[in-house]
Amino acid sequence: MPKNSTNKTWEITQTKNPPQNDDEIVDFLLESRGIISQETKENFLHPQLASITIESVGIDKKQVEVTLARLQIAKKKKELIIIFGDYDVDGITGTAILWESLIALGFQVMPYIPHRVEEGYGLSEKGIENVLTEYPETKLIITVDNGIVANLAVAMATKRKLDVIITDHHVRSKGENSPDALAIVHTTQLCGAGIAWVLSKEIQKKFGAVTSDDSDVHLELATLGTVADLVPLTGANRTIVYHGLKRLAVTERYGLRELFQQAAITDQKIGVYEIGHMIGPRLNAAGRLESAMDSLRLLCTRDRKRAQTLAMQLDLVNQERQQIMHESYIHASSLVAERIKEKKLLVVAHESYEEGVIGLVAGRLVEEYYKPAIVIAKGETTSKGSVRSVKGFNIIEFLRTRSDLFLGVGGHPMAAGFSIQTECIDVVQKMLEDLAETVIAPEILQRKITIDLEMSFNDLSAQLYYKLQELAPFGIGNPEPVFLSRHVLVRQKRIIGRDGRHLRMILQGGDTGKVLEAIAFGLSERENEAIEENYIDIVYTLDENEWQGTKRLQLKIKDFKRSDD
Repeated sequence: MPKNSTNKTWEITQTKNPPQNDDEIVDFLLESRGIISQETKENFLHPQLASITIESVGIDKKQVEVTLARLQIAKKKKELIIIFGDYDVDGITGTAILWESLIALGFQVMPYIPHRVEEGYGLSEKGIENVLTEYPETKLIITVDNGIVANLAVAMATKRKLDVIITDHHVRSKGENSPDALAIVHTTQLCGAGIAWVLSKEIQKKFGAVTSDDSDVHLELATLGTVADLVPLTGANRTIVYHGLKRLAVTERYGLRELFQQAAITDQKIGVYEIGHMIGPRLNAAGRLESAMDSLRLLCTRDRKRAQTLAMQLDLVNQERQQIMHESYIHASSLVAERIKEKKLLVVAHESYEEGVIGLVAGRLVEEYYKPAIVIAKGETTSKGSVRSVKGFNIIEFLRTRSDLFLGVGGHPMAAGFSIQTECIDVVQKMLEDLAETVIAPEILQRKITIDLEMSFNDLSAQLYYKLQELAPFGIGNPEPVFLSRHVLVRQKRIIGRDGRHLRMILQGGDTGKVLEAIAFGLSERENEAIEENYIDIVYTLDENEWQGTKRLQLKIKDFKRSDD
């Protein structure tokens, strides 16, 4: 066993004057995140919902004015409006926000979520046909989280005498023309649900039904979408989640309360982790395997029994999704294992893969091998691909350099999707793998842990843990503070967890003698490196462990290595 078998690079923030107390630690962490002035610190620590406006998040006010004017006509003529959402959590929650807002104001409005396989992503020609088949009286379509380049679909809608208003947050690629929509309410500063929430506020002001912050039942939905869509928790996004988590803890939505119960979440434990790993996957599951309309119905139902039934159904679908994803991942991992060392980009395709889970499989491959991954669900004539990347490699720009290879491509720097002719998969795979060899620098594929401060065990306390919570909610763009302690003595260790994947340790600070408990999730296979009565260096975050009413400080180990002699 090598002396240091971690495969991660530790990068510690350099500081000439280390902070001496809890308040100085918080100030240091804020400043290292670019929050320096007293005003910006105050805005970060005490964010105000009133600070979020159309202008502050970069939405074109004229586009909102056109939207409101069109809605006024629709209300006067009692026209049917379709809120055309997406099948992920962001799209579902954004659809719910606009649908509930408009229907409460007396509009004629219906929600519509396309089927992932039958209609595909975004506003499509087939989707419009299906809308008109189900709702032939439709006059206006408002999209939520469906992209900003649906040129053909918007052109078709215009021919069918339909107005289209696009609301979206995706990045438009260079050279792409915007659709000829009536209005485009767009910003990259929010997720789709966040834009829907801001727009709903403008709609309420226009039509005279403004809700107060304390009674804003849509803030909790915007929070779900913001966290689940993995947008940076900075600026307006952080403000939404900061206040929205409090709303979620007291939500009166039967659907959410039933979801919490299914996931065994208490009111006091609804945070970013619970949304991202427990609630989000359940809401996403329906859209991956069946119809996302059931998730929308769950969020909006006012019938407790209906909520119970839908929540149970989603839980069962999520279990099925987990099984399918696991089987597909095992298969995909076996296919890439032989060439993992020689390729900078992982590409795998198979006819057995479900289109609804290939993004999850790609994410697991990235997590396991730390290389960008493409997973393709092969169809008879056309196939769908889902892509996940690593930090520092813009995957959508990479794909768009060869957009000629795809029938369609879209996404974000870290995640993307495309469609392709099945007969072209082998050729395209080789082209992308060869291109990756030239554009992906080796250092991009090195796992890194950014460390904020080196700490003595003597400086770790429950008081510091609570002080750090002032910086929460943590997530992308606002990472949880990470610390390093060297020369820590391993007093005890044991493998825990139902599947034996975790390692619990009792550690003693080499410089102070202070003893703390630590948990290393997913690191049980490295148990032999944590030798009892030997010293290790640890990288960790602070956590609070509660057991039978007693709360204790514990360390959550991100990585460790044997100390230098």
